[in-house]
Amino acid sequence: MLIPIENVLSKDEVRQFRARLDAAAWQDGLATAGSLARQVKRNQQLDDASDTAVALGNHILRRLGSHPEFISAALPNRIYPPKFNRYRDGGTYGVHVDSALMQVGGTNITVRTDLSATLFLSEPDEYDGGELQIEGPFGVQAVKLEAGDMVLYPSSSLHQVTPVTRGARIASFFWIQSMVQGEGDRTLLYDLDQAIQELTPRCAPDDDQLLRLTGVYHNLLRRWAAT
Repeated sequence: MLIPIENVLSKDEVRQFRARLDAAAWQDGLATAGSLARQVKRNQQLDDASDTAVALGNHILRRLGSHPEFISAALPNRIYPPKFNRYRDGGTYGVHVDSALMQVGGTNITVRTDLSATLFLSEPDEYDGGELQIEGPFGVQAVKLEAGDMVLYPSSSLHQVTPVTRGARIASFFWIQSMVQGEGDRTLLYDLDQAIQELTPRCAPDDDQLLRLTGVYHNLLRRWAAT
């Protein structure tokens, strides 16, 4: 399931991010490309170990740690540290699939990539092209969100970034290992949790049906979660 999440960063936070990113030293994205990706990847990336990448990545992680919709949708166990890329002058990333396992640099931590995330840091009118196209069971969906918004999608999906023909598309991207590995199970829990959150303001705190529904959610989570 493809899930857009609004306002992960405020517009003011985006401006602060952009000030640092616009002044950063960008590198050829081929430096981190595998053998297949080298054939289709044309972008720029920040050095993961740079002060800018580390500081901005940690800021994103702090925001996500208190973002209820992200937690509901991803049920995160581990998050690969956010990375940053830039597409311009025809930059593109052809159809590819993310690696199943990602080793966090400088550590012995491995992240199973259940979910991929793209956090947009350029407004849609700043660039032409640059749509994130994700293949799913109902065909290809194109995503181009407001700056500060993020999309979550299954890492098993084939996806691409179309060529940027004007301006620059700047984004952060990363991967999540969920406590619930099965995509169908996560989707069911997310839909159930969203329904509970919508019902809660309309019901008394001791409403029996709401309590039963909440119990079903937690019992399913207890059955499917692995930590």
